[in-house]
Amino acid sequence: MSTSTIVTAGDTKARRSTRRVEPIYYLFLLPSLVLFTLAITVPGVIGIFFSFTDSIGIGEWSFNGLTNYIALFSDPAILQSYLFTFGFSVATVIVVNVVAFLLAVGLTSRIRFKTGLRAIFVIPMVISGIIIAYVFNFLFSNSVPTAAGAIGIPFLETSLLANPDLAWVAIVIVTAWQAIPGTLLIYIAGLLSVPGDVYEAADLDGASKSQQLLRITLPLVAGYVVINVILGFKGFLNAYDIIVGLTNGGPGTSTRSIAMTIISGFNGGDYAYQMANATIFFIVAVLISLLQLSLTRGRNQF
Repeated sequence: MSTSTIVTAGDTKARRSTRRVEPIYYLFLLPSLVLFTLAITVPGVIGIFFSFTDSIGIGEWSFNGLTNYIALFSDPAILQSYLFTFGFSVATVIVVNVVAFLLAVGLTSRIRFKTGLRAIFVIPMVISGIIIAYVFNFLFSNSVPTAAGAIGIPFLETSLLANPDLAWVAIVIVTAWQAIPGTLLIYIAGLLSVPGDVYEAADLDGASKSQQLLRITLPLVAGYVVINVILGFKGFLNAYDIIVGLTNGGPGTSTRSIAMTIISGFNGGDYAYQMANATIFFIVAVLISLLQLSLTRGRNQF
């Protein structure tokens, strides 16, 4: 190694060590930090504290140790809510990513009016989830059964929302309808970042469009797939408003999500019990976030 290289490296380290953060940046950070602490951190710590008590949300309480946590793992209603939520999340992630990726491929190809089509496809993203749920509730309860009866599809003549075995399908459809636009935009950004020279070389080598898609496009946008899958999964675990608007957790409790179970417990006097449930759910979310960080670390294309 030359002397000039050593001097340059030493100068770089010296500049880094003497570099200071301007106080103005802390001033801008302070309001957000205070609000986050008061609105998120403090309530979260208080909730975890009360998860070790028998509190109903008001009045007197006493410590009961791990009683709430032990009861959670033997409560069939809690286990059902976790089973439904994770199953629904996996199914929705698959539907959303497959449809969004195919749409992104189409909307980045050489077709006419693709800019206008992109604007149309992102409209569901800006509509409130509860409004979407009420609209689809009417469709599944009235329009779809009427149309099914007219064209002779017996199993659709009764609302999907009233079928305990198929109600989750309706929830997946509506949730995917709203979630696809956000995922679509990320895939479009990923596809547009792929150099055109790669496809030109593939054409010269005689690769078909399907081969280019499988052997060039997918590997080059793999990082975007990982991002969409993990962010989507985390988001769907918190499903609440669309489920409330469609089934309100029914028929029975077949479509009750974890978030619905926690909130209904707060209103029903199971404050400490559901705080223990929320704490477990928080730990699951943290583990998924750590997985996301480990999978996306070092992906410079973002």
